[in-house]
Amino acid sequence: MHNTFSNHNQIGVVSNFSELINAKFQEAKNAICWQRNVAGDFKEIVSKLQLKENITEVYPEDLLSLQLSENGHTAREIILNDLQLLTDFGASPSLNLLKSYERDEEFDFISTDVYSYHVDRSPVGTSTFLCTYFGAASDILPNDQAAQKILIPEIREKLKALHNGPEADFDAFLKEYYFDLHYQPQPNAQPINLGLGHLWRLSVEHPEQKVLPCIHRAPVENEGEYRLLLIC
Repeated sequence: MHNTFSNHNQIGVVSNFSELINAKFQEAKNAICWQRNVAGDFKEIVSKLQLKENITEVYPEDLLSLQLSENGHTAREIILNDLQLLTDFGASPSLNLLKSYERDEEFDFISTDVYSYHVDRSPVGTSTFLCTYFGAASDILPNDQAAQKILIPEIREKLKALHNGPEADFDAFLKEYYFDLHYQPQPNAQPINLGLGHLWRLSVEHPEQKVLPCIHRAPVENEGEYRLLLIC
């Protein structure tokens, strides 16, 4: 199989689920990809699901209730299998039909929505799992091609003015409002698009983590097209 991701030292490429969950993050490697060419008609599934709000969670029984062609059935089996693998592993996967996420437009100098490059944080040792079956796919960014927004002087000054409290509390303020999780790409940054059908495992900031958390963002959706996304 043509290895599209293996030439990035940030990404480990594996060929099955067992390898995906057992692969080690190390040094610059903070994203693991179960690279696969998935068959089936995911567009058919998206066209038959009902969007109830901008983000609608889709349950296995919703998928099973759809009348599908053979190709649609193939796609459904792949999704159901992914959900089962992750559930058996102990994760809590969520399948989302997505029109758009909420935008954070409170401040003009920093954004804390998922369209902004960010890392995930957890109090326990875990990873973020992600697979886009249909629609625009997420991007990741090598850590050395991004700057933490709270360390950019002009942004930091504005955050200090916003905080307007004791210096000793400033770091806690940044954490409380998730400002510290967001990153700005360097001018020459080269994002890596995660593509369709691959199941990804991204490193998360937590106390036992030995590598940097993986910087990623949700894509701007394609005009008039929903996304179908598994995440946990």
